[in-house]
Amino acid sequence: MDKLNLSHGAKYKKSARIVGDVIGQYHPHGDTAVYDALVRMAQDFSMRMELVDGQGNFGSVDGDSAAAMRYTEARMTKYAGELLKDLDKNTVNMIDNYDATTKEPDVMPTRVPNLLINGSSGIAVGMATNIPPHNPAEVLNGLKALLANPEITLVELMEHIKAPDFPTGGIIFGKKGIMDAYETGRGRIKVRAKTHIEQKAKKEVIVIDELPYQVNKARLIENVANLVKDKLIEGVSEIRDESDRDGMRVVIELKRDAMSEIVLNNLFKQTAMQVTFGIIMLSILNQEPRIFGLIDILKHFINHRKTIIIRRTIFDLEKAKARAHILEGLKKAIDIIDDVIRVIRASTNEDEAKANLVTEFDFSEIQAASIVAMRLGRLTGLEIEKIENELAELMKLIEYLESILKSEEVLHGIIAEEFDEILETYTTPRKTEIEDDYDDIDIEDLIPNEPMVVTITHRGYIKRVPLANYEKQKRGGKGKTAVTTYEDDFIENFFTCNTHDTLLFVTDRGQLHWLKVYKIPEGSRTAKGKAVVNLINLQADEKIQSIIPTTDFSQEKSLVFFTKNGVVKRTNLSEFSNIRSNGVRAIVLDEEDELITAKIADKTIKYLFIVTKLAQCIKFEIEKTREQGRSTRGVRGIKFKHEGDEVVDANIIANDEQEILIVAEKGIGKRTDAGEYRLTNRGGSGVIAMKMTQKTGKHIVGCLMVDESMDMMALTKAGKMIRVDMQTISKSSRNTSGVYIVKGDEVVSISRCPKEEKEEEENSNDTPSLELE
Repeated sequence: MDKLNLSHGAKYKKSARIVGDVIGQYHPHGDTAVYDALVRMAQDFSMRMELVDGQGNFGSVDGDSAAAMRYTEARMTKYAGELLKDLDKNTVNMIDNYDATTKEPDVMPTRVPNLLINGSSGIAVGMATNIPPHNPAEVLNGLKALLANPEITLVELMEHIKAPDFPTGGIIFGKKGIMDAYETGRGRIKVRAKTHIEQKAKKEVIVIDELPYQVNKARLIENVANLVKDKLIEGVSEIRDESDRDGMRVVIELKRDAMSEIVLNNLFKQTAMQVTFGIIMLSILNQEPRIFGLIDILKHFINHRKTIIIRRTIFDLEKAKARAHILEGLKKAIDIIDDVIRVIRASTNEDEAKANLVTEFDFSEIQAASIVAMRLGRLTGLEIEKIENELAELMKLIEYLESILKSEEVLHGIIAEEFDEILETYTTPRKTEIEDDYDDIDIEDLIPNEPMVVTITHRGYIKRVPLANYEKQKRGGKGKTAVTTYEDDFIENFFTCNTHDTLLFVTDRGQLHWLKVYKIPEGSRTAKGKAVVNLINLQADEKIQSIIPTTDFSQEKSLVFFTKNGVVKRTNLSEFSNIRSNGVRAIVLDEEDELITAKIADKTIKYLFIVTKLAQCIKFEIEKTREQGRSTRGVRGIKFKHEGDEVVDANIIANDEQEILIVAEKGIGKRTDAGEYRLTNRGGSGVIAMKMTQKTGKHIVGCLMVDESMDMMALTKAGKMIRVDMQTISKSSRNTSGVYIVKGDEVVSISRCPKEEKEEEENSNDTPSLELE
């Protein structure tokens, strides 16, 4: 384009003409590749500083193709001229083109580090490069800092060059990847779309203002729409593109009950609204590919500028000396003009005149040629003065140019002056924002860590309700309806936990799945909940037997499994930290056996406690059950005394001072010190857990480890929940029945929960809890 005189300010030329010239003289390959390169250099969403000033359709961020080359026109930008500056002053080596009919530079004498400013991306055989674009002002300031202090540290340099600066803007999160890339030449950075939230009527709207670099807007919108359609992203009612000439604006309308922070976080995690940009700062040095750190690249550019300036200075110096030599000859000739004229007139031709001047007056051949070619008009006094003035200026210039070659300090000063000059012209604001020391937003940071009651029905419907919605009742209360169920369905399990906890779902088949509590839909008192199969991948007829909240997967903890046939197994909790979407096998079960419950035990746990349906129980040391891998069977925990008996519940005990609450099917329960249950060997028959009468019913429902600092909740077969202060349940010995906890209904399951601080008026044994909102 330079050869076609298409500099900044020149008249545009057809792109086809430019492409043809490139193919004909420099790159004898397909026109598509050449035109694609020209188009990209004209795109403001691809280049941090465009090299081509295009006129016509040069594509869009939606991935639209540019118009055909016969329609578009182009010329160089002013910035592109900086890459060609001083090309005509022998600053770089010129090599033959492909057919040796013309010359081309082997490298540009660029005044700006375009490799960093516009970046580079490409794949070769066995190697790849992916250098991100940077802000020109930051790069030039970094060069100035390095020039002033060659021993500058990377941290100090990054005060100037903070991070990549993408033409499409966006937000970079975290500095570790940037530091790695700048230090080693390799790193990974997270780039996120820039968004804001708007209020519209009674719902929120997410607006995308900027996208990560090289993200196709149209494809992103299509992807979001598909995710919403497949219900992988919930809470979105509509998405539309309102982008225009003023800028990007992609609108995502949310449903009334949707939380914008959660939806936005899901969009970041599942779409190209957040991408990872892998940096590989590979470049060619002396015909060899190498990976450079930031300081190395800048040092090599400064060395490149030194070479260019030195070669330019030598070129200018030689030119100045040649001109001064001619002027010195002219001045000398004017001083003896009469003799010069005499010699020239005596010569028969021009060549003889030149030779005679050299012989007679000791002129050089160049000076003699200049004297012979001199016009008589230059013999005037004014012209003589001009020659003298020009010679004086040239002598000053020669002195200055020689000082550049002699002094490194002067050379550095010129480089710094050029950087300042470029800064004045190309300083632009940073487009990409940086979030310092930012780790990926965890959705938990956006959700309050609140206590919840999670319920699950026999048919597998689950929901969570804030624990604060249940108020305490006196012992023997009748409660309020906790959930509305489908016909022939009833609540089978419930427990209390916090929204940030992880739920471990252990099924009757010995499979283990996990799920964050906040991912369970929050429901009202009358809500039926959501099918568990929509939250975790359960097989047909697979039933959840135990749901355990945990805050971590420490190696200091173990997961203890108890089966219906009395088998117990202990596995290190860390083995379940990474669960596949379809779960993992936690225990190998015998035929006709099934998992009853599972508990998490830490180093404080001393005993395991198992209760059977027919009121048999056993307590033995946890160390009698060694840790095993996931795909193992376990060992015998209890031997049944009665035919038809089976394990209904089990628990873990830290010490004998702890209290065990055992509840029978008709709502009778009792608190007993763990020490009252005799310690036996694992696999034995144990002792009586509770005295069973007509009042208690025939079967035990479950057992809990409790104390007076907590409440308990009982769930009845009719779907009612009753919250009871543990202090109202009297302590009794092992072989007793206990007191009523629930009247008028069968108890399905029990759970403990934090004590409610709110005081309640004790005006009736049937004081109802507040309706759930």
